Amino acid sequence: LGTVDHVIKIPTDQPDGTLSCRRLSTDGPAPPPVIGQDSVAVLGHSYPRDDFTNVTPRILAKVGLNLHNQSHHPLWLIKERIKAHFYSAYVGRWGNPLFSVHDNLSPVVTVEQNFDSLLIPPGHPSRKKGDNYYLNRKTMLRAHTSAHQRELVSSGLDAFLLVGDVYRRDEIDASHYPVFHQMEGVRLFSNHELFSEVQHGQDLSLFEAAGRRTPQKQETHSLEAVKLLEFNLKLTLTRLVTQLFGEDLEVRWVDCYFPFTHPSFEMEVRFQGDWMEVLGCGVMEQELLISAGAGHKAGWAFGLGLERLAMVLFGIPDIRLFWSQDQRFLKQFQVDDVQQPVCFQPLSKFPPLHNHISFWLPEDEDDFTENDFYELVRSIGGDLVEKVSLVDQFTQPNTGRRSQCYSIIYRHTERTLTQQEVRLVHQEIERSAETELGVQGRY
Repeated sequence: LGTVDHVIKIPTDQPDGTLSCRRLSTDGPAPPPVIGQDSVAVLGHSYPRDDFTNVTPRILAKVGLNLHNQSHHPLWLIKERIKAHFYSAYVGRWGNPLFSVHDNLSPVVTVEQNFDSLLIPPGHPSRKKGDNYYLNRKTMLRAHTSAHQRELVSSGLDAFLLVGDVYRRDEIDASHYPVFHQMEGVRLFSNHELFSEVQHGQDLSLFEAAGRRTPQKQETHSLEAVKLLEFNLKLTLTRLVTQLFGEDLEVRWVDCYFPFTHPSFEMEVRFQGDWMEVLGCGVMEQELLISAGAGHKAGWAFGLGLERLAMVLFGIPDIRLFWSQDQRFLKQFQVDDVQQPVCFQPLSKFPPLHNHISFWLPEDEDDFTENDFYELVRSIGGDLVEKVSLVDQFTQPNTGRRSQCYSIIYRHTERTLTQQEVRLVHQEIERSAETELGVQGRY
């Protein structure tokens, strides 16, 4: 089944200069991204630089690759399995799929889309420059697919899946990468749709006047509506993960907090003896639906990471492998049927090379964050770097200055590295840490 993203009219730039939900062009490759002195060019559009611009060439090079749309890539395989489940399990009145799928929306969004549209307040930690990739103060690479939620609801959609690449500055290890892929799901219900199968449902309402917010519900929702929404959400997601992982799967729900849903939950599954979080979800904040012109309905939303599911389902041990062009990796996913089981056969494990770097932090420690150092290492070492760990730190008693020591593990996923080539990369990291981060080397 093809992607049905033609059902929504996607406007481009708005008169006030903001971006709307722009679709990626399918007319051939976009020109390569360029970081100029005064502007950043990406996907055929130019954005003026300012004091918030922190996107790097290595990150911009990933924009537009869309691994989730590359046929027979493991992320594409996961996406297709989830699509097939929703298309077959949820059918509209006329036999058509209830959920539409949108997997081609540009990752360049406004800060307003990424945060304000989801009720994330100014000053919230998730907005920090150190955690995101900004083109400028008003524009960024989306940190989650939820950035498009309001536009799609505003266009009149009641049930949709949204898939895309998302960008976050993060630590460096086998399960974290600054570009990963999310799937978002949203379903809205009218009064009739939610209560039609309930005895005396005609007497029940989505909303109540003069209600109050409790740990169980929002102030505008009736308790009956929230309980039904929660039941429908959890049933939908339990069916999905059972379809993906098998009938014997153990599932548990954990209460949590998100700014854009209440109540909110995380789903954990039992995998290889441990509980693993696979998705977050909840009842959508009514204020968000009101702002999207759907205040007469109530609904739920969920978000899951495709890499995490693929690593578990296929046994892929290192998140960097998803970006590999090695045919020994890619050929393992060339299956005739998307439901065909795949168990990843590891490539030869090449030996790691361990190096350390120690430095004094700047006197004003507010000028330095660990994520800044991780980003610098990644921008120079790229996918040669397997893991970075803070292994030691101490404070000089006389001066109060703080020193940190990091371990950097280098390992190529496709060949053996030499200490000589790694030393060149490591020396460049040492030089750049001093010039760009203001640290003082102890090497």
